[in-house]
Amino acid sequence: MPEAVTPGLVCAHHHLYSALARGMPAPPATPTDLLSILGQIWWRLDAALDLDIIEWSAKLGALEALECGTTAIIDHHESPNAIEGSLDVIAAACAEVGVRTSLCYGVTDRWNDHGTLDLDGLRRSMPRSTVLVGTAGMTDGARRGLAENERFLRAGGRGYVGVHAAFTCTDATLEAAAGLAAELGTGVHVHLHEGPDDAGAADRLTPLSTDRWLLAHCVHLPDDHPIRGTISHQPRSNLNNAVGYARPARFEPSHRVVLGTDGIGADMLEEFRIAYVAQRNDDVTTGPEPAWRWLTDGARLIPEVANDRVTWNYAPMEPWHLAFTPGVRARRVERDGQVLLEDGRPALVDAEEIRARAVEAAGRLFARL
Repeated sequence: MPEAVTPGLVCAHHHLYSALARGMPAPPATPTDLLSILGQIWWRLDAALDLDIIEWSAKLGALEALECGTTAIIDHHESPNAIEGSLDVIAAACAEVGVRTSLCYGVTDRWNDHGTLDLDGLRRSMPRSTVLVGTAGMTDGARRGLAENERFLRAGGRGYVGVHAAFTCTDATLEAAAGLAAELGTGVHVHLHEGPDDAGAADRLTPLSTDRWLLAHCVHLPDDHPIRGTISHQPRSNLNNAVGYARPARFEPSHRVVLGTDGIGADMLEEFRIAYVAQRNDDVTTGPEPAWRWLTDGARLIPEVANDRVTWNYAPMEPWHLAFTPGVRARRVERDGQVLLEDGRPALVDAEEIRARAVEAAGRLFARL
């Protein structure tokens, strides 16, 4: 069978904690829009995380990434009841598998100082583009999240300062996050205009933004926005949450576009195919080249993947072939001369053990839900 060798792929927006979400209990009510999807599913899940669950979700997510030829993950993490040390746990888990990471903790004020989420109150605040706690200051949870970013980055960790989204943060929190990122020479990794609830976010963030920022989703971001940063496109997640098509080509060439998964695995060839089909559905004259550029430009964010060697079970590895060829898998992955994957199996860790321990961790997580 013909083979091809390429550099490693990059998932430019992930939520590794969602690796254990498959099979989770149904939400207490059927979500009808993005805000209720967040409140009924994801914000309940991240509140149930502890450091052990975080570890096994990260190992499973990294293992599945490696099996798909994805050798680097830019992760956006939140665990409001297990903040301190969470980024170290994720970094160590992925390093054990052999996957490179760029991490952040998503700062938010949506949890009040009593650790309670008021979804109705948050929804009522939307028309004013403010949040549950107003704009006067930061909640304790936001301060702790900011401290986790600072601790991790100052200790030599690689990543961004994370912000959940403008609509769940006070002005004080946004300014503190942007200031910390500037001080540490990095950017802010933030969900931006994913849904209509984030209206006005660009106006609040533009004065703070720099070219180092990573802007996830941008579905409802106006064409003529002045915000700075790289735009991370998540086509499958956007379809799944019915938030609309981001039309990321409209932001080029003033903004670089990259591809992420928003936590739905890290199979970046599959995400490329979905990105192509979504764009084709919007403009039937387009080819797969733009989506391929978005995929490969992820390497600009983690340049070391250029030194990773992924041997695939298919050739040629070029957009017109891959756009219509599902099932392409990594056979061998090398990093700095070290074999991470051989014959489709990880070389540094026991895949069966990781999957078994992840099942146990998922059981504990589901019990809490």
